[in-house]
Amino acid sequence: MIPRRKLAGSSGVTLAAALCWLAATPALAQEATPPANDTGGGSQTDIFSKDTLSVLVDARLVVANGATSYVDGGFGKTRFQGGDDGGFKARAVPVEADLIWTPRFTSSLNANVSVAYQKNHEESVDLIEAFVNYLPERKGKVGFSARAGLMWPEISLEHSTGGAWSVVNTITPSTINAWVGEEVKVLGGEGTIHAAVGQSELTATVGLFGYNDTSGTLLSFRGWALHDEKATAKGYFKLPPLNDFIVHLQEDRTKSTAEIDHNVGFYGRLDWRPPQPWGASVFYYDNKGDPEAFTTAGQWGWRTRFWNVGFNADLGPNTRLLAQGMTGSTIMGFETGGQRWVRTKFQSAYVLVTHMFGDVAVTGRAEAFSTDEHGSEMPRNNSEDGWSMTAAARVPINDHLTALFEALNVRSSRGTRVTLGGLTSPFEGQTVFQASLRMRF
Repeated sequence: MIPRRKLAGSSGVTLAAALCWLAATPALAQEATPPANDTGGGSQTDIFSKDTLSVLVDARLVVANGATSYVDGGFGKTRFQGGDDGGFKARAVPVEADLIWTPRFTSSLNANVSVAYQKNHEESVDLIEAFVNYLPERKGKVGFSARAGLMWPEISLEHSTGGAWSVVNTITPSTINAWVGEEVKVLGGEGTIHAAVGQSELTATVGLFGYNDTSGTLLSFRGWALHDEKATAKGYFKLPPLNDFIVHLQEDRTKSTAEIDHNVGFYGRLDWRPPQPWGASVFYYDNKGDPEAFTTAGQWGWRTRFWNVGFNADLGPNTRLLAQGMTGSTIMGFETGGQRWVRTKFQSAYVLVTHMFGDVAVTGRAEAFSTDEHGSEMPRNNSEDGWSMTAAARVPINDHLTALFEALNVRSSRGTRVTLGGLTSPFEGQTVFQASLRMRF
């Protein structure tokens, strides 16, 4: 029998109150330092025009092998899978289409709203992002900015900050940023202080959020994956087969943007950019989830915490290095024998190098990943280890068309492939070749 879930305390800080505080902060900053001159921000207004609306379309030719993909509820690590026998299979795929709206309300206030079609996603057309940016003109050594809405925290070094949250120099992001894309989307607000310290630039960001209570579900039950699917406002991700205990508690899918316990999570980020051509960042996240909270539909609260460190450097005039590392843990369920039902530790890291040959960008990435299970109802064979190698090229064709080519190989071991997936070995190697044509108008 499942114990009755705990009732949230009425004395806790509500998400609404937290967002109200964040929304008020920019106004307070303006009041404390009134502008020396009226810049006439209204003249910067541009709500609907060819400059505020854009469309991004991604069509691909894919050749892949391997067992059933996570997309179809399997243990495959990639978005695309092989034929019925696991051998290579080729297909042409219209992967994604995005409508991006970036209105400017004043010279310091703008917004980003993205709606996307994603092939094989449960909600084939859904809201991707919707947030407001406040970025006043910086006057002096200290500045302030803020964001609020449905958005991803700034964790990924591989994605662009513009609409559609797209990877820049590869087709597939690393396991770290693939997971961020599917389970670390938040509804909240953040404030950032920018400061010049000597010849260096320091920034500090603090964010408060909700609607991210299920973060960790995919990492525990499926493990890491390599793909470019993105969480949406209403969509779900399928789960692989679950064990005999969990299957009676957890729905066979997980909703990334769910609010179950009404606790307010937080994150913080520090960035350092010295005068030399490199930069470093550290990020901490805690969704403050209640692991004993659940819905009648079988969606559970997860307490997920992690650290992420990032590093970027220009190795030469045409060569750039990116590196990220993440380590964290997530728990779910009640205690049995002193342990939560599910307790997963996770780690991943990658190094990526891009070199420009004229207008063509050639990229190589190596990464390793793992999860370690310690829960009372998740045996150790649910743990996994793996690594992957990726090679890619980005070739601009004209102002509206870009071609990308990618070869990805991933090898991993996970015991549930045998015990729950019906496969003969816990080991699997998968290779995916992709050619993408991105059209932006």
